[in-house]
Amino acid sequence: MTAQSYSNHRRIVPMYHQVLLGLLALTLIGSVVNLFLSIGDHERLYSSALLVVLTICLILVALFCRIFALKAQDRAIRAEENLRHFALTGKLLDARLSIQQITGLRFASDQEFVAMAKRAAEEKLSPDAIKRAVKEWRADLYRV
Repeated sequence: MTAQSYSNHRRIVPMYHQVLLGLLALTLIGSVVNLFLSIGDHERLYSSALLVVLTICLILVALFCRIFALKAQDRAIRAEENLRHFALTGKLLDARLSIQQITGLRFASDQEFVAMAKRAAEEKLSPDAIKRAVKEWRADLYRV
């Protein structure tokens, strides 16, 4: 396995990002086409409209499952990084840091973490700018 870095830290889960979302997109397209083809046929109209609604519901379920898992993980990352900052400095992280900034800071090594957290709060660095500024990358292999 190659070492994690800025260029390869994003996690793609092929069965979710490509297969499931692709199948849901095709199902939505197919159900919408079926709905338009059944507009003149009152016997098929209800079931066709129901398929479109159910497909939209499935898409929302898939997206919310992903969003809820990421929100829970962001909370865990915030707690972990607060503990790490406290262990290194005796103080909690700066309250000005957003959750997105904190999730970006998790990649900084202990040697640069405290200075990077201070800089991120003062300069209002974006999460991407924080990750790009990391010199010694600390891998996070457990991100959902």
